[in-house]
Amino acid sequence: MRPKSEAELAALVASAAGPVRICGGGTRAIGASVDGQLLSVEGLNGVTLYEPGALTIVAQAGTPVAEIDAVLAAEGQRLAFEPMDHCGLLGTDGRSTIGGVVAANVSGPRRIQVGACRDSLLGVRFVDGAGRVLKNGGRVMKNVTGYDLVKLMAGSWGTLGVLTEVSLKVQAIPEAVGCVLLRRLEDRAAVAAMSAALGSPYDVSGAAHAPVGVDGSPVTMIRIEGLESSVTYRSEKLKALLAATGAEISVERSAESVAAGWQWVRDVALMQADGGDVWKVSVKPSDAPDLVAQIQRAHPESKVLYDWGGGLIWVQCPEGSDLRGFDFNGHATLVRASQDTRKRVTTFQPEPKPLAEISKGLRDKFDPRGILNAGLMG
Repeated sequence: MRPKSEAELAALVASAAGPVRICGGGTRAIGASVDGQLLSVEGLNGVTLYEPGALTIVAQAGTPVAEIDAVLAAEGQRLAFEPMDHCGLLGTDGRSTIGGVVAANVSGPRRIQVGACRDSLLGVRFVDGAGRVLKNGGRVMKNVTGYDLVKLMAGSWGTLGVLTEVSLKVQAIPEAVGCVLLRRLEDRAAVAAMSAALGSPYDVSGAAHAPVGVDGSPVTMIRIEGLESSVTYRSEKLKALLAATGAEISVERSAESVAAGWQWVRDVALMQADGGDVWKVSVKPSDAPDLVAQIQRAHPESKVLYDWGGGLIWVQCPEGSDLRGFDFNGHATLVRASQDTRKRVTTFQPEPKPLAEISKGLRDKFDPRGILNAGLMG
C-alpha cells in the first residue's frame, strides 16, 4: 500500500483487515519484526509551507530529510536537532523521511543545546488505527494547542498513528563554527572536560569523546557555533578552561572539517564497517566511564563512542550481548542486531509497570484494533 494522499491513507487504514507495517524511507530497521501488510508513506511527499521569517516549515511525512535540508539551506537555515542518518550503521538503503525522524524522535549531537526532535515539533497530522484523521498543535511557534499529543507522537514509532504531516521550528545556520580538540584523555578525564565545557557560559553545541578516534588515539570534541568573533573568543576561553586537563589542545576552524567530524559522530561511523550488535545507552554522564569499564571487562573487543557530554554511549559488542545485565541507572536500546538476537532481547528498555499500563492505555485509545506496527516496541 502506497497512498498518495491523507484521505487515501485514512481509507486504507480504516478498511485494513489485519495488521499493517508502517514504513517511511526504509532506513531505520529498528525494533521487533512486525507482521502485516506494508504501508509506505513515501507517496505523501513535499514541503507544504515554509516561512523563513517565522522559522517554521511544514512537510508531508514522506518528504526526504535531504529535500528539507536543501530547502532550508537555500534560506540559510537548518533543522536544529541534527537528525542522524542510520543507513551506514544499519546497512539500509533508501532515503530517510521526516515522518520517520519524528516517529523515532531521532536527534543528533546538538541535542545537548537545543533539545530532541520533539522539542522542535510544533504540530502533527496523523491517521489513527480506526482510520480517523487527527491534527494537533499548529504551524507557528506561538501555537501550543495540543502540546502533549504533539510531543507524544515523537518517539511513538508508528504505534499510535500514521503521521501524514509535521510542522517544525528551524534555526539559522550560524556564521562560523569551531571545534576544540583535546587529545589522548582517558574516559573519565574526557567526561569531566566535557562537563566543564557544558557547564561554562560558552554555549557549547556538541560534546563527544572517542576512546579510539579516526587516527586510533583518543579525541574529545567540543563544538561551538555563532558569529565569527564570538567563536574565536569562546574557543580561546575554552582552551584556557580546559588547560588543566593536561591534554594537547587545538582548535579546528574549517567549517568543512568540523562538519565532517560531527557527521562522523552523528552517524556513529566508528561502528559502521564491522559486525556485532550496537546499543545506545543513556546514563548520567558521571556514571558513563564506570559502565564502559564494566562492559569492556566483559567484552574487551567492544567499541565505544560518547556523545551528549557522556549522557549517551554508543557501544558495539559481540552478537547476542545484553547490556541491560550490567549495573547502571539508565536505559539501553538495541539499535543493531541479528533477527535471532532480536527474538531473545527486546529492542527498547522495558517499562516500569505503571508506565507500561499508561502506554497500553494510549495504544488502546488510538489503535483499538491493535493493527499499527503491532509488537514493534515489545
